[in-house]
Amino acid sequence: MRQLTVGRVITYAVLILAAIAVIFPVYYVIAGSIMSPGQISAYPPDLFPHGLFTGNYEGATSTTAIGRQYLNSILQTSVITLSQLITSVLAAYAFVFMKMWGRTVLFGLFLGTLMVPWESIVLPNYLTITGWELGGQRLTASYAGTMIALVLPFLANAFGVFLLRQSFLQFPTELRDAATIDGCGHWRFMRQILIPLNKPALMAVGLYVFLAAWNQFFWPLLIGDNANRRTLQIGISQLNDVEAADPGLILAGVTLSILPTLAIVIFGQRFIVRGLTAGAIR
Repeated sequence: MRQLTVGRVITYAVLILAAIAVIFPVYYVIAGSIMSPGQISAYPPDLFPHGLFTGNYEGATSTTAIGRQYLNSILQTSVITLSQLITSVLAAYAFVFMKMWGRTVLFGLFLGTLMVPWESIVLPNYLTITGWELGGQRLTASYAGTMIALVLPFLANAFGVFLLRQSFLQFPTELRDAATIDGCGHWRFMRQILIPLNKPALMAVGLYVFLAAWNQFFWPLLIGDNANRRTLQIGISQLNDVEAADPGLILAGVTLSILPTLAIVIFGQRFIVRGLTAGAIR
């Protein structure tokens, strides 16, 4: 058993305080969502719910179209995550295993897109997408068109390509040469050998993309022209506008929003760490 020194005690105390500072807001959001309005507004504030009050959730779901917005967020996030995984795997594979002229320069230009602020391209994207037509009418005039507009600018991203490329660079070239000699083509090698051996990096990219897509606010606000075509984050902001005097509704909406991300972070954190450190040591 390690001997506790003064420095170690101080370190543990600082870590515990930091953990409390991070966890407490999440706890209070969840606890406050099941508190009655009287308990939420009590002074001094109550830290523990006295019972299970479901009126906040009932009010949040009846005030705005949160049910439909929840499904919209799930659909949008799933499409973006799946698409970026596919495009990132294919692009990273090409940069590592396929010989082509100017590959390094091209990859540098590819990474340069990460330095372009989103705010500088949001207006061109908006004008372009809203100018398209689907079935003889404006693209965003229908539900299907709005979903297409929500995901279209995010189908590919350079960060996932960079992360997977660093992971693929660790793959033994001897194993790739052996697979080629045995008649293994690009698609078979990637599907049966490369991807199964790089699951941590794939999981890290998927979790990162999921969290980023789930928390999008500005783009869905621009594209969705009514409550049924918007995402959950927009619905939560509408709760603040409609029922500003009732924080219980807002806490219930926020709880519904953070539950998927909280579950993903808790159960997928080891993949995030392993995936982000892939390629750091050679």
